Amino acid sequence: MKYYDITISGVKRSLPLCQITDDLYIAAFVMIGDPELTTACAKALLERAPKYDYILTAETKGLPVTHEMARLAGNQRYMLARKMPKLYMTSVFEVDVRSITTAKEQHLYLDKIDADAMRGKKILIVDDVVSTGESLFALEKLVNAAGGEVCGRMCVLAEGDAVKRDDLIYLERLPLFNAKGEPIE
Repeated sequence: MKYYDITISGVKRSLPLCQITDDLYIAAFVMIGDPELTTACAKALLERAPKYDYILTAETKGLPVTHEMARLAGNQRYMLARKMPKLYMTSVFEVDVRSITTAKEQHLYLDKIDADAMRGKKILIVDDVVSTGESLFALEKLVNAAGGEVCGRMCVLAEGDAVKRDDLIYLERLPLFNAKGEPIE
């Protein structure tokens, strides 16, 4: 297996390369179970964050950094867009999403209680990696449907064309890779 070495907020990690197509690979970045990396990234993102009322992320991979950001900011409430509606959700807002790491179309759901809290508030959207931007776009649709205002978009790593976005705050660039494991720039 091939790996890509990266340092994010002073923390070094080796990310395994995973095949997407015959000639496209990505470096797998997973913060779940890595509190050292999660805390370092959350601190760095908070230092760059615009003023916001709530943070919103999508289930699952953006959850650790969002939770840690909320904890470090004084145990603030944050919202989670779920991949499936839960029994306790009284009413849901739903959007479709297709990301580079997902083989099929997915759906994101937001509970009415969270949607009501977002109305008229500044919402900071946070994710672990942004590549195509489809997940961010789906989260934006949820915020708009709830009557909130997207005040910023943040991620730990920007991959591919996401590095060119001027509306995205990120900590490090993550290249895409060819079949030989070489970065594509």
